[in-house]
Amino acid sequence: MKLPANAPQPEPSDAGSADLTPAVAAALAHDGDTFDLTTSARAVATAELRRLLAAWRVHEPGARLGEDPEELHQLRVAVRRIDATLGLFRQQLPPALVRARKSTKAVLRSLGAARDVDVQLSELRRYCAHLPEEERAAAEPLRALLERERERSRARMLRSLDAEPTRRWLETLSQATAERDGANGADPAMVVMPERVRRRFRKLRKSVRKLRPKSSMEDYHLVRRRAKQLRYATECGAPMFGKPADEMLRALRRLQDKLGAHQDAGMAQSRLAAIAADPAAGLPPTTLFLMGRLAEHYAQVTGETRQTLTRSWRKVRGKRWKTLRARLGELRESAEAANEVLPVIEQPAAADLVPSDTTFAEQPPASEPRTLKH
Repeated sequence: MKLPANAPQPEPSDAGSADLTPAVAAALAHDGDTFDLTTSARAVATAELRRLLAAWRVHEPGARLGEDPEELHQLRVAVRRIDATLGLFRQQLPPALVRARKSTKAVLRSLGAARDVDVQLSELRRYCAHLPEEERAAAEPLRALLERERERSRARMLRSLDAEPTRRWLETLSQATAERDGANGADPAMVVMPERVRRRFRKLRKSVRKLRPKSSMEDYHLVRRRAKQLRYATECGAPMFGKPADEMLRALRRLQDKLGAHQDAGMAQSRLAAIAADPAAGLPPTTLFLMGRLAEHYAQVTGETRQTLTRSWRKVRGKRWKTLRARLGELRESAEAANEVLPVIEQPAAADLVPSDTTFAEQPPASEPRTLKH
């Protein structure tokens, strides 16, 4: 069954620059940050965590109310960035913050479950807006079911936010980021951060090279996670990396947007299949038929997204990466010239110095749209 030409696309659950409201952008702004040979990696990390905690405080009240789904989205973005920062600087941060990463992931899971239902409800509304009135009526039982699931997931989320482990987690972050640098944070940012960016690029490239036309959703999700890790590391060092970082970030956001649409469509397909297979759902035949059409739409989005990923990846690994890589080398040379005591860190792999011709395997066009399996 053909989809309307103006059928909507799923909203990426963590878009590029669009995932920052003005309040969060202000909280994360690097204006006024200065980096020199004396700036420690720990100082950079704690400054970033303070900004992210400010973003949490801005959006937690709205996420609790649940009136605007964007508030929950922004809260989840802040926690994801906290997790990325704790991982990026785990060797420079105090043990209390390193241990806090486990709690960060638990908070992420509770927020993610509620956010996923919000995304699917939003996509259902967008899809139905282009349908005749009688077909929109067929979607009402599905919408009501998803609304009930949203209430349950939000109740679990609120219990998690109010739980003692989450409040201790916030207190740990607040106290640790208020402390002055210690001895284990003395590694210079100009040495640590370029190495972290190189390492994350290599991990992303490795996961991309493993993709094939029949790769699983998990394989594509791994690429998406590693693209985010590279993006967050680059953003964190953007004040010292300069314009090469800006160019790289634009390409990474485009890649991430496509991978986000792919992930959201895959998750929506899985949820629809689970609902259709559940006798307790009690959905009428007209709703099940509409769900089949919606599943076809998601399958089409997934296929089309895979076909366009090659071009997005080329923009990341091409001249933008070469320019940024050169800037990273300049920073290291500056640190060496100043006779800084360099920590033992991973050296650039030889493969980093030679552009790779590897691209996403081309996805053949789908012959027929898939229907929902019951």
